[in-house]
Amino acid sequence: MDEFDLIIIGAGPAGYVAAIRATQLGFKKVAVLEKDKPGGVCLNVGCIPSKALIHQAEIFRSGAELKEMGVRVDLNGFDFAKVYQKSRKAADTLSKGVQYLLKKNNVTYLTGEFKITGANEVTSMDGKKLRGKNILIATGSRPRSLPGFSFDEDAVLSSTGALNLQKLPKKILILGSGAIGMEFAHVWNAFGVEVHVVEMLDRILPVEDQEAVEVLRKSFEKRGVKFSTGTKATEMKKVKDGLEITLETNLVGGGNTQKTIEKTDKVLVAIGRVPNTENIGLDSVGIKTERGFIPVKDYYQTSVPSIYAVGDVVNSPLLAHVASKEAEIAVEFIAGKKPKHKKIDPNQIPGCTYCEPQIASFGYPEWKAKEEKITYAKAVFPYRGAGKSVAIDKSDGLVKILFHPQTKEILGAHVVGAEATELIHELLLAKSAELLLEDVATMIHAHPTLSEAVMESMRVGEGWAIHI
Repeated sequence: MDEFDLIIIGAGPAGYVAAIRATQLGFKKVAVLEKDKPGGVCLNVGCIPSKALIHQAEIFRSGAELKEMGVRVDLNGFDFAKVYQKSRKAADTLSKGVQYLLKKNNVTYLTGEFKITGANEVTSMDGKKLRGKNILIATGSRPRSLPGFSFDEDAVLSSTGALNLQKLPKKILILGSGAIGMEFAHVWNAFGVEVHVVEMLDRILPVEDQEAVEVLRKSFEKRGVKFSTGTKATEMKKVKDGLEITLETNLVGGGNTQKTIEKTDKVLVAIGRVPNTENIGLDSVGIKTERGFIPVKDYYQTSVPSIYAVGDVVNSPLLAHVASKEAEIAVEFIAGKKPKHKKIDPNQIPGCTYCEPQIASFGYPEWKAKEEKITYAKAVFPYRGAGKSVAIDKSDGLVKILFHPQTKEILGAHVVGAEATELIHELLLAKSAELLLEDVATMIHAHPTLSEAVMESMRVGEGWAIHI
């Protein structure tokens, strides 16, 4: 029986990061077990290929700006399959990069399906047993399905099927307006697809601050994207020329609903993800799940002391950067170190949606602060007040800060606009370092930059903004 200091099940952003961090901390024998490609969902059929598509969409959209310069743009010969190929190249390159990093760090990489068969034992489908002083579960998640809309990756797409499209439909219906749904809405609209986004709740991007979301929604609607909120899809029929979807919309007052029939070529179901915790042997060691998630204590330790769980299999935001940080905390604890945090502070997790305009945030949105009766004040600075946003013709956006009115502690930050997913980190650093509004407001920011909007938002909170 092969023996290891640490056995990691899964090679995604949690698994491979855990393996590399473990070797840095002195673990001599580390094994990573993976049934698919290194890098997991994020790298192979998630974050990376989707961002490659978004980049290509932005290049395609820039044709309109070229026309304004008098340049003729001939779209004859455009082939979406080539866009797909570029996204696959990015994913494949980085997957090979993960393989290289594991090899460089002397990590044993084994392919196949494995189950936990003891507190310190994992067994492959062909009966090979591995023993580990500790086991880390990092098996990730998969797209959540919707009754009546089973994935066939032809008419009804998951995010995986959407990433693998090589021919664009004329029209598509997106069920769900979270980050995944909005990013695909951006990409397909950019390439000329008629897009209709349907959301059961009364607002799109429901977890985000709605003042920021409204900027994004107006921009999308200006581009021709249609939204139906307070609406759910209840039935699907395949017809000769596509699909007929029955939509039920909650009417204001009286609780009545209105039924409509929507014709479309394809449907993307983007209503969240489900943890991969079935059939990995949890029952054999007495670990019970809660709504599919593995309960964990401090440092992501399960009810079995030698077994840890991180990433999408635990009940925290299903984000790659969350998975990686949880893995680092768990491994550092296993190594006998004292991590700075026992668990990630949910108020310091950045959330990003990479459409155009981008939207990024952390901490309290205004609706949640009100819901929890948190005392707060807010400061909002429009992008158009930062000269660079006008210079580059991307003045739609804002920076919004929620802060305690007496202590000036930052409670949350929300950015919508160009490069929002980069700008959010200055604000998060300020929060993490326990800086106050004055500290950022008085720091010199280069001119012209979009980050001046961050500085000015803090000055709004202090009562002395210059460019508004």
